[in-house]
Amino acid sequence: MEVFEQIYLEYSARVYHFLYKLSGDPAEAEELTQETFYRALKGFDKFRGECGVYTWLAAIAKRTYFASVKNRKQGLEAIDLNAVIDSFCASQASAEEVVVRESVRQHVRELMYELPKKYRDVVLLRVYADLSFSQIAKAVGITENSAKVLYFRAKKMLRERLIP
Repeated sequence: MEVFEQIYLEYSARVYHFLYKLSGDPAEAEELTQETFYRALKGFDKFRGECGVYTWLAAIAKRTYFASVKNRKQGLEAIDLNAVIDSFCASQASAEEVVVRESVRQHVRELMYELPKKYRDVVLLRVYADLSFSQIAKAVGITENSAKVLYFRAKKMLRERLIP
């Protein structure tokens, strides 16, 4: 138990930050962080060390978050995709640009959920968890090169759908 307490102390802030980026709600992020560590504790004996501890925790956090969204039936509105949207829109202050930005925000939310799961998972882990491609590969169970390819293909798909 002492080892797990050390893991909690070392990684809880990072897991919380990852979940906060996904949910946009500090209370929800805190609740999901606790649920993530509860699930990690229950499965700690199954952790084989094939990936880093944070990579393992981020994968658990992602599954916990999506289970929460599914249970609450919040759908597309539950995920804050500002990081993805910011890669497509510069933040400007004019009224017209604000309207365009909101339109793009909604469209990107819809497009993210149209991506096949394997692409969506890689994008979320790269953008929100700040994982390296090597860490993503271990978390998802693919090669590092496959993680890179999926990420860049997902970005290309999003760009093509955003800018026809």
